[in-house]
Amino acid sequence: MIPQEIIRRKRDGHRLHDSEIAQFIDGLTHGQVTEGQAAAFAMAVFFRGMERGECVALTRAMTESGARMEWDLPGPALDKHSTGGIGDTVSLLLAPLVAACGGYVPMISGRGLGHTGGTLDKLDSIPGYVSTPDRALFKKVVRDVGCAIIGQTADLAPADRILYAIRDVTATVESTPLITASILSKKIAAGLDGLVMDVKTGSGAFMTSLTDSRALAQSIAGVANGAGLKTIARITDMNEPLANCAGNALEVRHAILHLKGEAVDPRLHDVTFALCADMLVLGGLARDDDDARRKLDDAWRSGRAATIFGRMVTALGGPAALMDDPDSILPQAPLRRLVKAERAGFVASIDTRAIGVAVLELGGGRRRAADSIDFAVGVTDLARCGAFLAHGDGLALIHARDEDSAARAEALLKSAYSLAPDAPAPAPLLVEKLTG
Repeated sequence: MIPQEIIRRKRDGHRLHDSEIAQFIDGLTHGQVTEGQAAAFAMAVFFRGMERGECVALTRAMTESGARMEWDLPGPALDKHSTGGIGDTVSLLLAPLVAACGGYVPMISGRGLGHTGGTLDKLDSIPGYVSTPDRALFKKVVRDVGCAIIGQTADLAPADRILYAIRDVTATVESTPLITASILSKKIAAGLDGLVMDVKTGSGAFMTSLTDSRALAQSIAGVANGAGLKTIARITDMNEPLANCAGNALEVRHAILHLKGEAVDPRLHDVTFALCADMLVLGGLARDDDDARRKLDDAWRSGRAATIFGRMVTALGGPAALMDDPDSILPQAPLRRLVKAERAGFVASIDTRAIGVAVLELGGGRRRAADSIDFAVGVTDLARCGAFLAHGDGLALIHARDEDSAARAEALLKSAYSLAPDAPAPAPLLVEKLTG
């Protein structure tokens, strides 16, 4: 293999052979391809794209760069992945709900970077929770409890870890083929029987336009099924936060109350149930969507899902009392500030990304991968699109460490909300569903 010849062929717009892609990724994994060559390859793909078959080959090669999980379970191994957004607490609800219906969810999640939150950071806000267990403990918790949410292990798709770091510093992250292969190589390596992909669209999403979101959803569904992983992709709205809060410990608390039925968030509930239903049908655990939703409703209302979440936390080192008294266990910020509407009107639109940036300003996210975060800070009681606010009503409640960060977050939150004399037309929450 001559790496520069492969780069040249892609640079000039040619379709790469499966063997060329496999050789390039193998060379990248074993140090025979330099960082400069990998950067040139990523840039060539960024500008020239890849055909579906090329993307399938890239996904397979990155999957085969490391180990693959194997499961011997009495039910299907199922998972969900989201492109990320604000208040996206779905994973904390979805994993125990699907487990309560007979599925097994070995969920390998990521940390937040930029304006979006990460599931792993949320779980790290639980004292004692081990988000990076060894493989033996991971498999034991999945088998015994039904679900485990952890971080990526070093031996799963190592080529992705190398290539992603290069893409991150060469402005090639936003390539649909590279995003597709990055996501799916890890999911296929996890040994899944089925995957549901949640592609967000809107002001708080990675893909802000519906056209780009649809292209990514089609790519993921098509490539995953082409690579042998049964996959459904949904496009869901992120023009306002999914939950009415954002921030790590705050979202864990929100999820616990939701699982217990004490504080139900309609948007979060609807997206979670739609994705869970797809997973149950995909895994053969329900006949159709209606059957799946009946089973999910029973799992939720009976308290089985809440019990499973508590067992998962305990099995991974967290406190047994979390479900009964989250306020005494989860970290809390010392300062609270209500952000008030400066005039009356209906919430016409929300710059959802600005809400994520406000959490960053509070210290609840990372500007760089190496940054530490404050698990306690964030925002709650976020006003929803279409809500009428009188002058002085609350737009949001800030949970801050100090006055300076609270002031910066307040300015961002005020600028994020647009008020109008008339209520906006409701936007669809579940935008599209694609099966590949």
